[in-house]
Amino acid sequence: MMIDLVGFDGDDTLWHSEGHFRRAAAGFEQILGRYVDVRDAAVRTRLNAVQRANLALFGYGAMSMTLSMIETAVELSDGRIGGRDIQRLMELGKAVLQHPVELLPGIRAAVEAVAARHRIVLITKGDLLHQERKVAACGLAHLFQRIEIVSEKDEASYARVLGEFAIQPAAFVMVGNSMRSDAEPVVALGGWAIHMPYHVTWEHELEHGVPAGHPRVLGVQGADQIADAVARCG
Repeated sequence: MMIDLVGFDGDDTLWHSEGHFRRAAAGFEQILGRYVDVRDAAVRTRLNAVQRANLALFGYGAMSMTLSMIETAVELSDGRIGGRDIQRLMELGKAVLQHPVELLPGIRAAVEAVAARHRIVLITKGDLLHQERKVAACGLAHLFQRIEIVSEKDEASYARVLGEFAIQPAAFVMVGNSMRSDAEPVVALGGWAIHMPYHVTWEHELEHGVPAGHPRVLGVQGADQIADAVARCG
């Protein structure tokens, strides 16, 4: 079956994102170091655990991380953390929300090349307002037939998009950096995935059930290989 629709992820596929979260996490550890030994307290491990536990309540993105940083700080400091340091944690979260949008090398040409042959859709998850701002600032929005900002990238979300475009999963390919979010649910439906790994990935996104060498998951090492990989799908 010929590919009719190509989906692109946003964060760390079109534009840089995870590095900003990593810097916020490092700042979090520095602030908590005034109250606890960050090495003995396994601060980052605890922060990751709190973030995961809060996903069902707060979703993904910078605001969720900010609330999780505050919760973790109160917990690990036994409530001793001061108001000024909580304010500093909030500023770390605001910095993530306000970072400039920087496209990955070669991604503009790659998206334009795919859009010249296929309908394309942007499917991303995270804070609604933050994702809307990044989409508006990326300079690529006019190329997409649809912008989908979802709370979770699961089979139900992808099936809804495919249903609205009236296409079969076998005619769809998703391009992204996360095997968990951009590949696993798509191939489970019967679609295709192109995995372009980013140099850093949140631990939560590293957990997936896609076996190595899956015949409908193609790997690329850079944006300049995306168009050719799409041509090999279907």
